[in-house]
Amino acid sequence: MEGKDEDVRLGANRYSERQPIGTAAQGGGEDKDYKEPPPAPLFEAEELTSWSFYRAGIAEFVATFLFLYISILTVMGVSKSSSKCGTVGIQGIAWAFGGMIFALVYCTAGISGGHINPAVTFGLFLARKLSFTRALFYMVMQCLGAICGAGVVKGFQQGLYMSAGGGANAVNPGYTKGDGLGAEIVGTFVLVYTVFSATDAKRSARDSHVPILAPLPIGFAVFLVHLATIPITGTGINPARSLGAAIVYNRSHAWNDHWIFWVGPFIGAALAAMYHVVIIRAIPFKSRD
Repeated sequence: MEGKDEDVRLGANRYSERQPIGTAAQGGGEDKDYKEPPPAPLFEAEELTSWSFYRAGIAEFVATFLFLYISILTVMGVSKSSSKCGTVGIQGIAWAFGGMIFALVYCTAGISGGHINPAVTFGLFLARKLSFTRALFYMVMQCLGAICGAGVVKGFQQGLYMSAGGGANAVNPGYTKGDGLGAEIVGTFVLVYTVFSATDAKRSARDSHVPILAPLPIGFAVFLVHLATIPITGTGINPARSLGAAIVYNRSHAWNDHWIFWVGPFIGAALAAMYHVVIIRAIPFKSRD
């Protein structure tokens, strides 16, 4: 049986930060009050035999299920009202998405890392913070959770769900596909960049007295991005969220622009990972005496 310490270590993001790079790499490590684990291997067979690996996947499934359930229900509540003044409106929808991410990241961070988004998982994988095995497993579980979450909403109110578009993402009239793609790239960059910054090893050590700090800016970033891009694409920035709604709604309207909600978030996540690793955590050149 696995030891308790090992179980906890594997249950969360096992490789939460890269090897010392940036200015941290120049201090020699003696005076650092934080530890930066080595980069994750591309494949690790040991994970497949660990219960904590599957527990983390289940946590991602449940979190994404709850995320879609609450957020899509909120969208449906706004859609069914004849007067937007009588509903929470766009601001309320944005708060539903951002607030759920805040709550779910807080609940699952110690189990799976609290990704709840294939784009976040992809960005962390590119930064070598988790293995390809774990990244792929997370993405599959996130997509399954999103499909189930949207499915439950449709089961509650099928007529409204189908008539109101099912919360599916699409480029809205007045905008081009290029506009939609750009909005998804920039929006996901904001989110994934916030994830990297909020979970940085040095920041975590410095702000260890505020354990709730990391989920707060991540949820707030989701809220702000939704405020900005709901009028353009309905805001994807999460391929699992877009896929779940599209599959359950299953109309041509949901599939015409669906590629944007995979390509855009993955490009945005890759750019955020590159910016964090290459620029923010880059080793500065030393001048020669």
